[in-house]
This record gives sequence, C-alpha cells and structure tokens, in this order.
Amino acid sequence: DLCFRFGRPPDSRLIARLIAPNQRVLVASPRYLAEHGRPKTPQDLRAHHCIGIRQGDQAYGVWRFARTLSGGQAAEPPVSVKVRGNLTTNDGGIAVSWALEGHGVLLRAQWDVERYLASGRLVQLLKGHASPDADIYAVYGQQHRSSVRVKALVDFVADAFSER
Repeated sequence: DLCFRFGRPPDSRLIARLIAPNQRVLVASPRYLAEHGRPKTPQDLRAHHCIGIRQGDQAYGVWRFARTLSGGQAAEPPVSVKVRGNLTTNDGGIAVSWALEGHGVLLRAQWDVERYLASGRLVQLLKGHASPDADIYAVYGQQHRSSVRVKALVDFVADAFSER
C-alpha cells in the first residue's frame, strides 16, 4: 500500500509526500585524511579511495556536486565525478563503519554521520559543494489517496521526523 523512498519517485502517477529533508555530505576519517590528503575539488576524488554504496536506480560510482554560494544557491553547473574504490556495499551502516575505520571517502546522508561529525571521528569534506539531496518521501498509488490507514501512517511518520 505504501513505501518510503529516498528522492522523489520518477513515476508521476504516484502520490509522493515529503516526509523529511535529507542532505548528503562527503566525509572521511582524520586517519584517512592524514594518510591520503584532503580533496579540495570534486575532481580530486578520482585519486581517492571512495566507498561505494549501491542504491536503487542511481548510477553506481558517479557522484554529483554543485558549487554553492553562502545562501545555498548553485554558483556553477553541477559536475559528475566517476569515483573508484575497493569497497562497495548496499548497506549504509557498513559503509559508515568503513569510513570510521579509515578505509576511504564516503558520500552519505547527514543524519547517518552527524554524531561522528560532532565527535570528530569523521570530517566533512568539500563543504562548498552540495550533492543532490535524498529527501525522504512516502509514496503510494492513487487508489490509496483516501485510505485512512495510509494517511494515519504517513502522518505518524512525518510527525516523528519533524520532532528530530
């Protein structure tokens, strides 16, 4: 009846309700940065060990960035960078663990890494470059538009996220 997904669904026949904003950030451990240096531009990532995550219909191994101004507006056209690395997973928790252990650079949802950023176990990279968001949506078919069950669950989840 209902699913939750990262990003707006490509099928416009579905109903999509924004549940929570979700920004991706580029991170690495201080140990990794001490050993391999800090990338200064998205293109520098080609020379780094990047931790891959296979997700949905996204192009694997291609990270996109847009240079941003202080207000968050794009300063120039986005760039796509083909990254490489020895580690790939479809589990975000494992990818975060690998980054914490110093195995590479990771592009991950901010809420997955914010506690490690706050503690200093991970460092945010390329702060002036935004990656495409991965907002969370509740998605359901038109036939469930008036479903009280679906509406109640979507409202409950949206309220829980708004309290974060």
